Amino acid sequence: MSQTLEIAAIQANLVWEDPAANRAYFDEKLAAIKKEVELIILPEMFATGFSMNPDGIADTGETLNWMRTKAAELKSAIAGSLMVKENDLHYNRFYFVTPGGFVTAYDKRHTFTLAGENKIYKNGTQQVFANYKGWKILLQVCYDLRFPVFARNTSNYDAAIYVANWPKKRVFAWDTLLKARAIENMCYCIGVNRMGLDGNNYEYNGFSGIYDSLGATLAFAKEKETTIYATLDKAHLDETRNQLNFLADRDKFTLDLQ
Repeated sequence: MSQTLEIAAIQANLVWEDPAANRAYFDEKLAAIKKEVELIILPEMFATGFSMNPDGIADTGETLNWMRTKAAELKSAIAGSLMVKENDLHYNRFYFVTPGGFVTAYDKRHTFTLAGENKIYKNGTQQVFANYKGWKILLQVCYDLRFPVFARNTSNYDAAIYVANWPKKRVFAWDTLLKARAIENMCYCIGVNRMGLDGNNYEYNGFSGIYDSLGATLAFAKEKETTIYATLDKAHLDETRNQLNFLADRDKFTLDLQ
């Protein structure tokens, strides 16, 4: 068990629908990390951008293997989502890959109907947690952020990660909801968004952030390509929960995941 967890979140532009180019691009970004970290987080669909054209570019293992290789080389877990093809179906799948090669996979629950994601990608039906160095981490993808019931902390998880392609015109909601998820769930909340223009001419301006269990900002990325860093502290989290035991007063409910 690790009492602290060193985080790096990479806010980057993405090459549209080109996995090889994005892997090469993130090779450079990963090599530029100069401090020792234990978890590196990349944006949603970091190998392609948020595309509704998975045929021929959806991952069948190559980018996942790249994540395994990089995690082993850097001795750090690597997390981020990919478009994935499996059994003739497509998923927006969040992979959390440990240095030892263990993979936790979460399929995005709330597919973005406004963009027709629900017509292309099969949604997941389960909350998924990565257990890493004694930390219980909820995996979430972009549009999931708008649905607090799905993220409700009924299992005492320590941190939630949201990877995203969240456009500039709605970034105020992104920033506000990340803080809300941290506060209401008394957990660390990490949001990693992308930069630049995609192939549909949507603009992304980042605003990636890392927040503590009271919503205080530990790290924040403005409108540029950058990597932000933060230390998550289990003792601080436990102390806050013990002093302000708000989770003890949470409502009980059963979530119907179909």
